[in-house]
Amino acid sequence: MSKPVEIDEVIFSEAVLQSKIPVIVDFWGPNCRPCLMIEPIIDELAEDFDGEMSFVRVNVSDNPQITSRYGVMSLPTIMLFKAGQPIDTITGFRSKDELKKILESAF
Repeated sequence: MSKPVEIDEVIFSEAVLQSKIPVIVDFWGPNCRPCLMIEPIIDELAEDFDGEMSFVRVNVSDNPQITSRYGVMSLPTIMLFKAGQPIDTITGFRSKDELKKILESAF
C-alpha cells in the first residue's frame, strides 16, 4: 500500500527530478479547502498506480522556492513529471475519474 510522501526543497531533486519512474507532485496548502478534499483522491490514486509512478506532496507554505520555480499560482496544483521534466499541470479540484484518465493518458 503506497501513500504520497511529504517532501521538501532538500529532497525534491532526488525524489522528483532524479526518479526513474514518473512522479506526481501534489502542491497543497494547509488552509486550502480543495486541497484537503483532493487529498484522499490522491491517496487512492497512489495505491492504484503503486509501482508505476511515485506520488509526493509539497506544502507550498513551507517550500516557497519549489513553488516559485514551477510557477504554482493556485491550489491545488498537481504536476506530472517524467524524466525530471514537468509534462503536465492540473489546477483545481478534479474527481478521481478525471485524474485517473489524465494520468493514464500521460504515461
